[in-house]
Amino acid sequence: MAETNCVVAAVQGMPPTLDAILALGTNMGNRVENIDDAVRRLGADGSIVVVARSELYRTAPWGDTDQDWFVNACVGVQTELSPHELLTRCQAVENDMGRIRTRHWGPRIIDVDILAFRDRQICDAILTVPHPLIAERAFVLVPLKDVAPGLTIGGKTLDAMIGALDASDVTRLR
Repeated sequence: MAETNCVVAAVQGMPPTLDAILALGTNMGNRVENIDDAVRRLGADGSIVVVARSELYRTAPWGDTDQDWFVNACVGVQTELSPHELLTRCQAVENDMGRIRTRHWGPRIIDVDILAFRDRQICDAILTVPHPLIAERAFVLVPLKDVAPGLTIGGKTLDAMIGALDASDVTRLR
């Protein structure tokens, strides 16, 4: 892959039982069922095994705020897939569930992002890991803490990153 000009933070404290951590979000239809369906689909072919799952959180929209609220979650997975193969699998789940990309950060039936992949730092034209906006998104950090509480990104703990944001609109559903 061609290198791009980006700075990627170091990840430490990834639980040894996890190969990757994925973020899931939805704000269309039955949001809880969408998350459950995406998790089932991720593991359907056996190439991904979900070994940790966060609580579900109701969150306000981020970026493009003129849309309905979201449900967000994180899952920790084991996989032999490469990071780019995992990305392809995540996008296949999105496409199979009917995701249509019409607005940047707009409404979606499902969104599946790779937050971290082992202790790897990846920066190319297709994939940046850890996710470049992770420290700016309470809706990602709060469920991420459920899955990997000891994770640090760029030398910052999840608690420190959450504390630097307004997380008041991130509320546990169940």
